[in-house]
Amino acid sequence: MTLDRYLIRQFLPIFAVAVGMFMFILSLIDLFTHLVRYLTYEVPFSQIMKMCAFYLPKSFSYALPISLLFASAFTLGDLYARNELTSIFSSGIPFWRFSIPLIIIGFLASIFSFFFDDNLVIPTLRVKNELSRHFLNPTTAENNSDIVIKARNGLLIYSIDYYDYTAKVLNGINIVEQDSSGNFISLIRAQRATWTGEYWEFINPMIYYWEEGFLRARLLPPTDAYHEEPDIFRRNAVKAEELPVMQEKLLIKDLKAAGLPYMEAQTDYYHRFSYPMVSFIVMLLSIPMGGKFKKNILLMSLFVSLSAAVVFYVIEMLSMLMAKQGYIPTLVGAWFPVVVFIAIGLLFLIWAKT
Repeated sequence: MTLDRYLIRQFLPIFAVAVGMFMFILSLIDLFTHLVRYLTYEVPFSQIMKMCAFYLPKSFSYALPISLLFASAFTLGDLYARNELTSIFSSGIPFWRFSIPLIIIGFLASIFSFFFDDNLVIPTLRVKNELSRHFLNPTTAENNSDIVIKARNGLLIYSIDYYDYTAKVLNGINIVEQDSSGNFISLIRAQRATWTGEYWEFINPMIYYWEEGFLRARLLPPTDAYHEEPDIFRRNAVKAEELPVMQEKLLIKDLKAAGLPYMEAQTDYYHRFSYPMVSFIVMLLSIPMGGKFKKNILLMSLFVSLSAAVVFYVIEMLSMLMAKQGYIPTLVGAWFPVVVFIAIGLLFLIWAKT
């Protein structure tokens, strides 16, 4: 339809400028946030620029929803100021029908956002964080010490003095085996175990067990019965936000099996699916707003865009925090702001000027 093409042609240039503007602002904020530390640790300029470059996909991810909101509100406001919306209303075309191209753009942007984040934002953000950890000398490390892990629904309890992730070697191993009632079956002790690719190969392991009322001990023969994945011993050092969605799902499974806190990772996992819907939400919100401003369109569109973004992100932050702390279900914490704002957007669209 001619009006659809006309609306899209009016929208796209403004959206492109808005994305560039907000990406630039977000990149500057990230740069100046860490600038003092960069200077303190004398990080080379080339590495600073490299970290800024790897942060660009993340800044685009943040900028996409607010750019859609701004561009949509500004486009409709500009049409209203030029009395073009009045002509459209007079022709008998409902406002919701005229706005369908923007709604479709918002829906497609939501789908794009999910795959863009999972395939590009996550890998580049991980590289950026690794560079930051390398040059800014944080205390985190891949290797872990004093690890206690539950496996096989609590039937095995691993106590490890030190895990060398690079070599996939466990040092100072104690494995307690118990039955489903929590009764002691055996204790295995070994100085070291190496991951063969399929199971842990122990070095001179001893097994202790009760027999006829006495605690017996013998050398444990070679066995492939202990095959817990190596990553289960370093999951507490892995950041959920640096994993693709399928790996994060495995992380949650490992955390549950190990008896470790998993609610934060599970909340972030659900948030991976709810956050892309923000692009659709902002289009629903921007369309009713677009017909409200006839003067100071640029200023009012920017003000409304930033205000709506702040309100949404504050509510989202609170619901996510409550979910991670266990006050509300993780699924509710991730989806509550999205559902509420979709409902508000639909109501605004129904009540929009026509």
